[in-house]
Amino acid sequence: MVSLGCPKNLVDSERILTKLRSDGYAMSADYAGADVVLVNTCGFLDSAKEESLEAIGEAIAENGRVIVTGCMGKEAEVIRARFPNVLAVTGAHQYEEVVGAVHDAAPMPPNAFLNLVPDSGLKLTPRHYSYLKISEGCNHRCAFCIIPALRGDLVSRRPDAILREAEKLVEAGTKELLVISQDTSAYGVDIRKEPRMWKGAEVVPHMTDLARELGKIAPWVRLHYVYPYPHVDQVIPLMAEGLILPYLDIPFQHASPSVLRTMRRPANEAKVLERLRNWRSIAPDITIRSTFVVGFPGETEEDFQYLLDWLDEAQLDRVGAFRFEPVEGAAANDLPGAVPEAVKEERYARIMEKTAAISAAKLQAKIGRTLEVIIDEVEDDGANARSQADAPEIDGTVFLRDAGHLKQGDIVKVEIEDADDHDLYGAPLA
Repeated sequence: MVSLGCPKNLVDSERILTKLRSDGYAMSADYAGADVVLVNTCGFLDSAKEESLEAIGEAIAENGRVIVTGCMGKEAEVIRARFPNVLAVTGAHQYEEVVGAVHDAAPMPPNAFLNLVPDSGLKLTPRHYSYLKISEGCNHRCAFCIIPALRGDLVSRRPDAILREAEKLVEAGTKELLVISQDTSAYGVDIRKEPRMWKGAEVVPHMTDLARELGKIAPWVRLHYVYPYPHVDQVIPLMAEGLILPYLDIPFQHASPSVLRTMRRPANEAKVLERLRNWRSIAPDITIRSTFVVGFPGETEEDFQYLLDWLDEAQLDRVGAFRFEPVEGAAANDLPGAVPEAVKEERYARIMEKTAAISAAKLQAKIGRTLEVIIDEVEDDGANARSQADAPEIDGTVFLRDAGHLKQGDIVKVEIEDADDHDLYGAPLA
């Protein structure tokens, strides 16, 4: 299995592998030992599509028997034109079609019932953390995005099914649940009148209710892809209580009202600043992570400076930035005012410099504090860990000395001794 793209794709890969394992198949560690190679593609950006095509090409060169699935499956003709020998092409979250294609390509062994699968399924992440997908698709129509075309409108999972999966993951060793979807805040809007029974009580399909129940199951619960709808305010007290992590991943994308309007996104940046202040008054340690697009069509120097000034006020803890890239099928491609590549690069460098300085100052303020961290990796006498402010793969690391006695997945208290622009350094207290 070659799994590309976002954590949502990773969850799809895990589900496919879980079903195949239950059917009697085993996963190969390399191309040479595989009867068939699955490539789960990303099709969000042109660069991601090219990476997917390169992965398909490599799999064909190394093995020859390739099944393609994922977001780029919407462009089957493009894939087949370049690689006519692929065995099958399916779209995003078409689990049955993928499994069926594997059965056709490598018929199921006759003793499949002897091959057992853990209740938590097969995972591509370390044992101590797991992504938990709560819905598919998205109801937004942002000008730069084609996710609704790839994955359809929002379809929420039943809350009891989500909680049951969370419970199985924790029983199997998961310490940290990373809640993901295309729009976590919108969870349940399509099934809002369909509460389900869980542990003798009704659970309403709503982000706040789901977060509260998840907080009772796992030591750490982290929310990703949260749009700042008004009801997000209801989640902050759960963070103050310690029920879920004081962490919100909010894709603001920009701050300039004119750019936000062109992007077809809410333009209420002033109110957002007020809400950030309120959130911090309730949960002082809350970490706000976000992403921004620079060089969007029509973005002027004034718009970009507005964004930099807004960041000075917002003081976001973790920031990622992307240079605007046209995506085939996106409405933004037809907008006037294309920003030259050289200007995009210059603006990208400036926003990264700005956000690195903010991050460095915030991390310096943590020196001398005692923080709770989760251990990702232990090597010799040191360990790599993450604080509650750090999601795996995308945020910073807490590098620990004198930590050889710890184990992966341990949640421990550490004293912070030093910091740089993005990472912390310290030692365990026990």
